[in-house]
Amino acid sequence: MSANCIFCKIAAGKFGGPPVYQDEDVTAFRDINPQAPRHLLLIPNKHIASVSEASADDQALLGKLMLTAAQIAKQEGIDDNGYRLVINSGAHGGQTVFHLHVHILGGRKMTWPPG
Repeated sequence: MSANCIFCKIAAGKFGGPPVYQDEDVTAFRDINPQAPRHLLLIPNKHIASVSEASADDQALLGKLMLTAAQIAKQEGIDDNGYRLVINSGAHGGQTVFHLHVHILGGRKMTWPPG
């Protein structure tokens, strides 16, 4: 855990409301600035600044993020019509909180290109 990281505080239950999903490895919660009718963030409980900072030791955790995102999409009722997973990496990639997170977006038709 990083003492100044807002997402670490959320995972530890020290900030924000109750999580949508949480286990020993990951935490999911609703985005405070939603860009779709359903917009959740899924984070590893372990502090990893970005996907670029992940190591080979994080391989299983990264896979768990993807599988858990699919589980949450089903739980939220957006799996049938489709949803989008987004991981921003670095400032030019649009990352604003430097704790790895997966955006789970659904509830409307997504457009392309996204940026």
